[in-house]
Amino acid sequence: MGSMRQTLPGWDALLVVVAHPDDETFGLGGVVARFTERGADVKILCFTHGEASTLGEGELRRVRSRELRRAAADLGANTVELLDLPDGHLADRPLEDLAELVEVRLDHVDGVLVFGPGGVTGHPDHIQATGAAVLAAEQHHTPVLGWVIPERVAKILNGELGTTFRGVTRPDLAIRVDRERHVRACRLHASQLNPVLWRRLELLGDEEWLVWMRTPEQT
Repeated sequence: MGSMRQTLPGWDALLVVVAHPDDETFGLGGVVARFTERGADVKILCFTHGEASTLGEGELRRVRSRELRRAAADLGANTVELLDLPDGHLADRPLEDLAELVEVRLDHVDGVLVFGPGGVTGHPDHIQATGAAVLAAEQHHTPVLGWVIPERVAKILNGELGTTFRGVTRPDLAIRVDRERHVRACRLHASQLNPVLWRRLELLGDEEWLVWMRTPEQT
């Protein structure tokens, strides 16, 4: 991917804010594992049960809740909070209301990790979850890192698989991750495994990109 290699911020505790079970692993898992490997206290806040997914069988609310907790534990997260907002309808909720749900969980947190601009895939739930986290962080004077993918990777995925990824040309941080560990955690979301995930991870290799949504200097 290039020669840029940078270290993650030295956060001792962080909050991961996502819309659906599997977002914390399929998207953010490599980065989460890097934080937990060095002893950071990672808390995950997920807004929905992901019940609107077109993948998987059975009672998805129960299935995906179980998958979330197993994958988060495998990544080393200490706490998982799964709220019960309707999947696919986060954009129907006032951003300020969602931000309040995040802000009350920001005490004793050094930073927040979210999906980057445009929710990475353009999914309205991703965009709203990130917007709520950033708004809460602004009110709480907390920095925010957003996970993104390279524009080159987005173009390949969109061309090959008809996806709607939104890539960036340059990150603020480019870090190496333990992809083997990441893949192991992904497999714990068995109901949602799909070709897009595996192709994306193949294209990314051992690197993940991040951008500042709210810099430490802004706090």
